[in-house]
Amino acid sequence: MKALDDHLLKLDATDQLALLGKKKVSAVELLKASLARHEQTHAKLNAVVAVDLDRALFHAKALDELRARGETLGPLAGLPMTVKDTFDVVGLPASSGLKAYRQRQAQDAAAVRLARHAGVVIWGKTNTPVLAGDWQTFNGLYGTTNNPWDVSRTCGGSSGGAATALAAGITALEIGSDIGGSLRVPASFCGVYSHKPTWGLVNQRGQVPPAPGSWSERDLNVAGPMARSARDLRLLLSVIEGGPMAAKAPSADLKTARIALWLDEPSFPLDPQVRSSIESFAAELTAAGVEVTPISSPAHMPTLMAAYQTLLGAIIGEDMPDSTIRAMERMRGLARWQMARGGAGARDAAMTLAYTATHREWLAADAVRARLRHEIGEVFGRFDAILAPITPVTAFAHDHRPFARRRLTGSDGEVMPYASMLNWISLATALHLPATAIPIGPAADGLPVGAQLIGPLNGDAKTLALAQAIEDNIRGFTAPEMAR
Repeated sequence: MKALDDHLLKLDATDQLALLGKKKVSAVELLKASLARHEQTHAKLNAVVAVDLDRALFHAKALDELRARGETLGPLAGLPMTVKDTFDVVGLPASSGLKAYRQRQAQDAAAVRLARHAGVVIWGKTNTPVLAGDWQTFNGLYGTTNNPWDVSRTCGGSSGGAATALAAGITALEIGSDIGGSLRVPASFCGVYSHKPTWGLVNQRGQVPPAPGSWSERDLNVAGPMARSARDLRLLLSVIEGGPMAAKAPSADLKTARIALWLDEPSFPLDPQVRSSIESFAAELTAAGVEVTPISSPAHMPTLMAAYQTLLGAIIGEDMPDSTIRAMERMRGLARWQMARGGAGARDAAMTLAYTATHREWLAADAVRARLRHEIGEVFGRFDAILAPITPVTAFAHDHRPFARRRLTGSDGEVMPYASMLNWISLATALHLPATAIPIGPAADGLPVGAQLIGPLNGDAKTLALAQAIEDNIRGFTAPEMAR
């Protein structure tokens, strides 16, 4: 790869756009640089799994011609970009890891349409697990995506291809989604930024799942930006949410910021090296003038987790075959007995009840959510944001066995349930709160660690402003060796 291309791809989207605006680089040149990085890294990473080069080159050339004529262009004009393969794109329908979904025609998803209107040049789709349903990224259609810090480890999921492409310099912006940590987990594992918006802020139309053509705005699920800088998150969110809210929010002043540090939760395991990294980062915040206060549980987490399990299970159950759901419905009586008895079968029984939840059971869980969201308002009356882990461990080795056989192992040898990946992300998801994932430096094993800044309902601008202030004054993105 040419030295100029390498330099361009190290820049974040804001700096790439500045060069485009000054005509120091063309949209075609920047697109070709991104394609070259993709070709250079594809065999090792498998991040971008579908490409529409002809359409992208046509669009890039058209934007260059408009810029040369002095036409007014959108805020992202000429920037090459990839999109997670759960969003429909003209010429690149969302497969969500399934061949049948790929073989159809599609219009741009709502968020994609807004990004394209702002001038991005969409050239490829990034890999995702089947139906976005895992914290690892692999499927039978496109294979496995690797972590750019260590290819023997997962990049996370379900926006794993997106996070890998960002960290490796293949793309500068991405649109991902999150219902169980799918924006935040890959960002943490790959050392990049993401933002899980307040539920409902970004239109989900054109995202798969649910089934193609659905008009449903699914509970819990969000679409959101991923990037290599906090300022880029703000820029892309301002585009895909259809207004200037995120981009024009005032910058945060770290010397007046109040952050609650949440690291202790009795039922949530946490690898000592992840905890140590976040504690060290909290000390850096304190040194920069932030008022950091350790807190206990910001909500009663056993109650929240039970409600979240029902709310999430009802959504996952919608994507299961009818025959599977009918079989589970016949097992509900046994499942209740197993739940009451406890023991090894209680978790599977709980999931059976969640996947087959009645409307009345869903309403009860929703009522719990509403109460807890009201109660957590007291925490946000005292603090601007909650700083918390995203994952209980750093990126783990690829493990494609059935979920029930997977385990996580901490650096101290502690064995954790695979479902522990759901713990720390549950607060923001269940309560519809915004959460900005930021890189905070390497753990003792040299792999990235991310933390999340959780904000109050509709407090997206606040967490993003804090993230940018941290980036400007403390630390930001560090590229893996392969992208330096």
